[in-house]
Amino acid sequence: MKIRIIAVGKMKKSPLLDQLEEYLKRMNWKVSLKEIDTPKGASSAQEEPLILKHLKPGNLLVALDERGESLTSPDFAAKLSKWGQQAPGNEVTFLIGGADGLTDGIRKKAKFLLSFGKQTWPHMLVRVMLVEQVYRAQQIIAGHPYHRV
Repeated sequence: MKIRIIAVGKMKKSPLLDQLEEYLKRMNWKVSLKEIDTPKGASSAQEEPLILKHLKPGNLLVALDERGESLTSPDFAAKLSKWGQQAPGNEVTFLIGGADGLTDGIRKKAKFLLSFGKQTWPHMLVRVMLVEQVYRAQQIIAGHPYHRV
């Protein structure tokens, strides 16, 4: 399976970046992160065309959004496995907006809206949370004991 993550903003050197890179190194799947540089203070409407130009025709899109559905890790693993089988080229694309989130237009293009709970999370932290959950899903699918309940 291939995972693309398109995220607004650039991560600076930090413990969050170190953790993100650690999970990316552990992956058996091909995972790519495309960071979209935007002007400081850009609104989600200004970010939308910058996000759209990085989408491929037929992308299976999963948008991270606080209004989305929260899943357990095993349920996320099952959905991700299914999406990977349905997606053109077995590639699933995740979208992470900037500080203001994603526009309605982008949310409507998504096959699924994923939420990491009812709380609001910093968009840079969400990258680490997503990559960890993708890694966890990979381990669940492989039957590896990383995920313990």
